[in-house]
Amino acid sequence: MYQNAYSAYQKNNVSTASQGRLVVLLYEGAIKHLNSALALFEDDEKIKPGNIEQFGIHIQKTQAIITELQVSLDMEKGGDIARNLMSLYVFFNEELMNSSINHNKTKILFVHKMMTELVDSWRTVANSAANAPAAKVANALNIEG
Repeated sequence: MYQNAYSAYQKNNVSTASQGRLVVLLYEGAIKHLNSALALFEDDEKIKPGNIEQFGIHIQKTQAIITELQVSLDMEKGGDIARNLMSLYVFFNEELMNSSINHNKTKILFVHKMMTELVDSWRTVANSAANAPAAKVANALNIEG
C-alpha cells in the first residue's frame, strides 16, 4: 500500500514539474545511481564478483539518464551553453563506459563531482521565478488573472 502511494507521489511529482525541475530530477537520479555504484567498491578499490552485475546496472542507468539529458538539449536555441553541455554529456558517458569495463573508481568520482556541481546550478535555475509555472509567478507578483 505504501509503495503504491509513493509511486503515485513520484509520478505526480514528475508530471507536474517545470522543465528546470525535471532536469534537476534527472541529475538527482544519475547522482543516486553513481552513489550506488561507488558504494559497491571495497576498501581495495575493487568490486566483489557478486556485485559486478549490480555495478553495471547502476552505470547503465546513469548513462541512460545522461543520454536523456543530451536529447533534451535544444541545440538551436541553446547556443554555446547547449553545445558545451552536449560535449560534457558525451564525455561523461565515455568515462562511464570506460569505468564500467575497467571498474575505474576515480573516473566515476570525477563524473559524480561534476554532476553534483551542475545540479546545484540547475537547482538555482529551477527555483527562479523565470522557470516557475505561470500561476505561481502571478501569485508571487500579486497579479490577478
